[in-house]
Amino acid sequence: MTASRFDSVEDVAKRLANAGYLTDESIATVVFLAEKLGKPLLVEGPAGTGKTELAKSVATALEAKLIRLQCYEGVDEAKSLYEWNYKKQLLRIQAEHDREMTWEEVETNIFGEDFLLERPLLAAIRNEGSTTLLIDEIDKVDFEFEGLLLEILSDFQVSIPEMGTVVARQIPFVVLTSNNSRELSEALKRRCLYLYLDYPDVEREKEIVLARVPEVPEMLADQLVRVVRSIRQMELKKAPSIAETLDWARTLLHLGITTLDEEAARRTLTVLLKFQTDVEKVSSHLKIQPRPSDN
Repeated sequence: MTASRFDSVEDVAKRLANAGYLTDESIATVVFLAEKLGKPLLVEGPAGTGKTELAKSVATALEAKLIRLQCYEGVDEAKSLYEWNYKKQLLRIQAEHDREMTWEEVETNIFGEDFLLERPLLAAIRNEGSTTLLIDEIDKVDFEFEGLLLEILSDFQVSIPEMGTVVARQIPFVVLTSNNSRELSEALKRRCLYLYLDYPDVEREKEIVLARVPEVPEMLADQLVRVVRSIRQMELKKAPSIAETLDWARTLLHLGITTLDEEAARRTLTVLLKFQTDVEKVSSHLKIQPRPSDN
């Protein structure tokens, strides 16, 4: 059994902070245990709460190669694990056409490393160094693909009929993210440690803004995160993500806005919101109380 690459929960929090990800004790604890126990980490929550960013920051903290499988409807073994380069194989067969060869000899020629198209899951297993495998938006795939993942995550090995079994030399740190668009199977959830990431509270989001956009005055950071929080409480097609909060902070800086009022907010809402119906709804309900220091 390999030693833990994180020394403690506090070490996780410190190294994630150094990687630009401000965490709390509960997040740091689950990340520490996932690494310590060698279990995949399933991170669920609304879109834009920092799930993917957490995986990227873990990779940075562990000085590991990040390999990402972006899930989508219809993703299959060929797109996630491996497939053969059929065009290259055909060219090799045509080039060998005039030579008298048995099928076994032809097969040996065309089923090798030169013809293997490595996809993210196989790449993570075959990587010899430290690896973080991000399986992003797992809720977009079907139950059949979940079964494939369960098999791989259980043994971290892949059988390639033409080449043999590939066994991971180092177990990757695996992060699966889900936006809760559908319920995942109980079998997959049992295999993982679980973390739910919601939008941060006002104080934590303010810390994130000040850390990622340090040029923003603290008063403006406080104003904008409170406005964002009030906007998220509305029924919108898409609530603002943390990344969009940061984009908004940078936008206000570029425009020379140091104090947020309703006019400035309405002028820049399209940075924060991505649907016109949401922009119209927020514009009609937006109320920003002047701060005492603004009068």
